[in-house]
Amino acid sequence: MANTKSAEKRIRTSLKKRAMNRSQKSALKTTVKRAELAIAENDPNLQVHLHNTITSLDKAAAKGLIHKNKAARKKSRLMKRIAANQG
Repeated sequence: MANTKSAEKRIRTSLKKRAMNRSQKSALKTTVKRAELAIAENDPNLQVHLHNTITSLDKAAAKGLIHKNKAARKKSRLMKRIAANQG
């Protein structure tokens, strides 16, 4: 239990940030899954899904939600899957 007023505030703010981070990470995972599904099904809206996914990965990396190398790795693997499915 927190002993000082600042420690109590720190607990409150960290709980808010944790909830926000969990929500944003969940949304990010959903966009990645949608893109992967679009690749697997040869969806005609593949470019839209891919654009949304790459944008959200870049934003998440910029905010520090995920590491920039992880974002680059996910983008690279998505592009590799697209290339494998098309050719």
